[in-house]
Amino acid sequence: MAGNLIISLHGPSVHIVRQCGPALGDILHSKFGCTAIIEEVASGSVPSLVPQKTVVSEKRFAGVLSAGIKLSVWKDDLTNVCVDAVVNAANDKLQHWGGLAQALSSRGGPQIQQDSNDYIRQKGDLKTGDAIVCAAGLLPCKKIIHAVGPSLTANPSKYEISKAKPLLQKAIRSILDRVKENHLKTVAIPAISSGLFNFPLPLCADTIVSTVKEYYENSDRQYLPEEILLVNNDDPTVKEMERACCELLSHKTYSEVAGAGAGEGAAKSSTPTVQFGNIQLTLKWGRIEEQETDVIVNSTSSDRNLSYGVVSKALLKKAGAEMQRELHRAKPKGKVIITKGYSLKCKEVFHTFDLSTREVLFKSVLDCLCIAVSNKHRSIAFPAIGTGGYGLSKTQVTDVMTEAVKEFAKKSLPTFEVHFVIFPSEVDTYKAFETAMRSFQQKAPDPGFTQALEHRDHFPVSKPAAPQISLYGSPESRLEAERWLWCLFHSSHRVTIRNNFILCFGEEEYLQLTRLSTKETIDIKESFDKGHADITVNGDSHEEIVVAALQVEAMLCNIQREFVREEERAMLPFSTEKVTFERTPVDVRDVLFSERASVLIKEGLCMLKLEKVENPTLRKMFDAKKQQLQCSTHRNMFQLIPSQFCEMVSHIGFHAEYAPPADPAYGEGIYFAGTVRKAMEVWKERNETYLYLVEAEVLTGNSTPGRPGLILPVVGTHPQIFDSVSGGPDLSVIFSGYQALPKYIITCTVA
Repeated sequence: MAGNLIISLHGPSVHIVRQCGPALGDILHSKFGCTAIIEEVASGSVPSLVPQKTVVSEKRFAGVLSAGIKLSVWKDDLTNVCVDAVVNAANDKLQHWGGLAQALSSRGGPQIQQDSNDYIRQKGDLKTGDAIVCAAGLLPCKKIIHAVGPSLTANPSKYEISKAKPLLQKAIRSILDRVKENHLKTVAIPAISSGLFNFPLPLCADTIVSTVKEYYENSDRQYLPEEILLVNNDDPTVKEMERACCELLSHKTYSEVAGAGAGEGAAKSSTPTVQFGNIQLTLKWGRIEEQETDVIVNSTSSDRNLSYGVVSKALLKKAGAEMQRELHRAKPKGKVIITKGYSLKCKEVFHTFDLSTREVLFKSVLDCLCIAVSNKHRSIAFPAIGTGGYGLSKTQVTDVMTEAVKEFAKKSLPTFEVHFVIFPSEVDTYKAFETAMRSFQQKAPDPGFTQALEHRDHFPVSKPAAPQISLYGSPESRLEAERWLWCLFHSSHRVTIRNNFILCFGEEEYLQLTRLSTKETIDIKESFDKGHADITVNGDSHEEIVVAALQVEAMLCNIQREFVREEERAMLPFSTEKVTFERTPVDVRDVLFSERASVLIKEGLCMLKLEKVENPTLRKMFDAKKQQLQCSTHRNMFQLIPSQFCEMVSHIGFHAEYAPPADPAYGEGIYFAGTVRKAMEVWKERNETYLYLVEAEVLTGNSTPGRPGLILPVVGTHPQIFDSVSGGPDLSVIFSGYQALPKYIITCTVA
């Protein structure tokens, strides 16, 4: 990442972002790999349509069930929890008139109640103990599960309670059934039937915890989620959930949120964890070189010598000398230099330097966080940087680092973990951080994280004068995202979305399109012409058109994520653990770079970046396909794809949805061009600022001429099965993505 790009918001765009901020951030991340930081959209005179978070999230318990599933207890606002699904305590008619149901319906927008009305109209009232899955609207989760628990009278008798308990157990089991059926990884469950429904709170907590425990003890293990979160926003309920977990789960099935004993001086009190929006900040004892986060942060000297400083020496010893050699070669990004992790248990190390003032330290921490998210990492570990030879006191470092995380968390971001890791002997440093984090746990932050920092004047981060979006990512991704946003915000009465994953829409997606089309001011049309699927949104209101278009884009993001998950599951037999891949930039001085750059120059293109793709699982599948086809050789061929599919092709290989040609005259398969020039002809309807060529090894095998409409290679007159079809010497079409292996992604522009 080489910095950020700021887009000012004016007039209608402010209202659009207010309604769709979280969805817009997700879309920008999915389409362009950009992290979008949305600022000051709630400060105008028009009230925000998306209520902002007003309490700090706090984890009160964390454990692991016997099936390996995490179970945690949280004090939090369920309307702001970022999980795959949240559970609503619903009534049998799905009328969300009060309590949690009303809060979720208000936060999620009119779609929540409309979906519920549609369900009741089509299938009738729910029964007590039932649970159904619906779209989450504007909630920051994928799904909402409406569950009907028992409703008791104001002062229920023991007999009434005894009748209600099995119904509550049934409701919890129904929720977990829906989790399994929809392959949800995380679900947040409130204290169903307590509160407005009058189920006694202590028994409610015991019933929920014991039912979750028993469900997974007796599960067939065909699908298991990653975590069950028990989430409530009031202290009495949270304390009862915490008590129930401690009493009903044995020591063999859970571990409390306590100091894990990172050697001498391990924590004797619970580990401070604070949730700022989507950012979870945890303080822990430990050695920085032993952390298993995606990123580890190091503070080094300006001469980049890792032999100086306690943290640098520890990382160097663990990582090996190659990290030192790369550090000398690497180019800094501001005050951050990035190297690989080598023998460390992380993907990358961010080296910071010259942390001589509070201002520089603040910016360095903030830069590390932004770069990590932009590089699609999910977690980062910081030592107490700045407390060594830079002259900053422990209190100063504590204040600056925690405020930097808080500032970062004000933005619209994906879920992310930040760890402050304190060496076991640094008791005073740990206490300073602990005091700061306890204070955050005990008091609510500024509403929506939009107010100025208490010590803002000390830091070089000024409050924007107007609403804006800051885009973090590569220069190419930032400019592509800016161009897309400009076209979206300046569209008049029509927005067209071209994406062949529209063909993967199911009943739920078409139901959402139908609901959007029922508005008098909106008209949505789907078309499929020459192998290209389009959705066009028309209407009289610019704001409503763009909001509807963003809802369609959000559906496509979810469809693509599910597509990747399904492909990963299909690829698992060829992978020892999980499907992993790397996109490694090739140095401009490398002969590989110069060879490909010279080819592109002849075609009027300038190569900006060459990335090598390495995916061991795809390689195994490609080799297996080579044996199956009895094909000893491959062709080096090219495909021109939109930027949003570069990550997918690296992860799960080639699919026809990525790059349909301008004219699929030779079949409905996956097209490859033998030369760059031919690729420019096949995919001539490209209008992006940058072009993304994928160079691949392709198994064409036995080939025959193609024709329109083919979905599989034709069978010859003799008992011969062809492996591909052709459209001439420089064009091949395959019908199995495993016949092609991505090798390089080339980013270029017209010279």
